Amino acid sequence: MAHPIPLESPPRDARAELLSRLQEAPAEHAEALLAAYEVLQGLHDRGVLDLMRGALGSGDKVVDIVVDAANSPDAIRSIRNLLLLVNMLGAIDPEELAALTRAIPQALKSISEQPEPPGLFRSMKDLFSSHDARRSLSALTTMLETFGKSLADKNGRGRTKS
Repeated sequence: MAHPIPLESPPRDARAELLSRLQEAPAEHAEALLAAYEVLQGLHDRGVLDLMRGALGSGDKVVDIVVDAANSPDAIRSIRNLLLLVNMLGAIDPEELAALTRAIPQALKSISEQPEPPGLFRSMKDLFSSHDARRSLSALTTMLETFGKSLADKNGRGRTKS
């Protein structure tokens, strides 16, 4: 009959393995360690490490200041407005927004290159004779009309025709 072969493995010393890996690390990761030291030195030179150490030391006070600032009506309104702006930007078709962002620098350049601003009659003539200007005026009118309707709806006034 066969006898089992005894298998005795030496006990694993996790601490010795970690110490061995730690001793080999500088040689294996020398370039990364040098870069990390440079970053640390830069943070130290600019006082960021001292600031972080001070923030850690007075962590409760810093948290209290941040919470008080975040609970102010202005901060709450700012956060809500930021979320509304993000939602508005998300609702705009990127191609339409791209057209607007390309048009604004061109318009500003054209305005800055004019030696003198045109007179009132010239502006009116340009506005009504240019197909593109009429399209822009129509877009602006539609936007203002929609905004006015939303204000009336908000205030509980129904839509009135004039």
